[in-house]
Amino acid sequence: MNTMTITVADINKLRQQTGAGMMDCRKALTESNGDFEAAIDFLRKKGQKVAALRGDREAKEGVVIAQTSKDHKTGYIINVSCETDFVSKNAEYIQFAQSIMDAAVGNSVKSVEELTSLKIGNESIAEKLNEQVAKIGEKISVSRFEIVEAPYVAAYIHGSYRMGVLVGLNKEAEEAGKDIAMQIAAMNPIAIDQDSVPAETITREKNIAIEQVKAEGKPAEMAEKIAMGKINKFFKESTLLAQSFVKDGNKSVADYLKTVDPQLKVTEFKRVALG
Repeated sequence: MNTMTITVADINKLRQQTGAGMMDCRKALTESNGDFEAAIDFLRKKGQKVAALRGDREAKEGVVIAQTSKDHKTGYIINVSCETDFVSKNAEYIQFAQSIMDAAVGNSVKSVEELTSLKIGNESIAEKLNEQVAKIGEKISVSRFEIVEAPYVAAYIHGSYRMGVLVGLNKEAEEAGKDIAMQIAAMNPIAIDQDSVPAETITREKNIAIEQVKAEGKPAEMAEKIAMGKINKFFKESTLLAQSFVKDGNKSVADYLKTVDPQLKVTEFKRVALG
């Protein structure tokens, strides 16, 4: 993409996602040939505090439901997406989404393809989705399907079906499961701990941090050391166990889990949000 094909709509989209200024967004898109993620990295390297793109921003509107099986060993999140909040807030649409979730849980499905092939009454879920499209006049689909399996899974729905969280634990701990799910909803960690962060993410953050330090006018020989300090701060803010516990800022999430049970561990989590 060249500067002639970068539209005002593109610039506005980047501006809404990052909070950066119009001219900065234009320059970032121009320098990155229209690649939004690269444009965000460009803005961050210039020292701007911008919102990073996250996978949970894919769905614009819809209903997000998180639910577990009766034995709490399997948890599901589904997003039945639509185009407007008018539809997503409709009680009948929420009930429709819940019927799809009930089918997922009741049949122990493992994929969205398996889910949409299930029948509710005489029709498959895929057919029922098409019926909703015809009835409502909007694009409607099961746009997200997540599953967590663990010795104990906690589920949490936040904000009138706008976010769903699943947390897998190595043993039953109902209250702690709910607390950790609410932590994930509020603080949006990218991984359980430092060791769970993908290597490419660490490399990307380190490169951005070094460029930030250089942009601040610090000597190149100091850049690496200062950048590592920024990376350590990134781990503390962005990994679940290192984050400050939202119910008690004097503890980390890891500290909180130890007070519940020294052997209690988070094995996996999923978070899906509209927006």
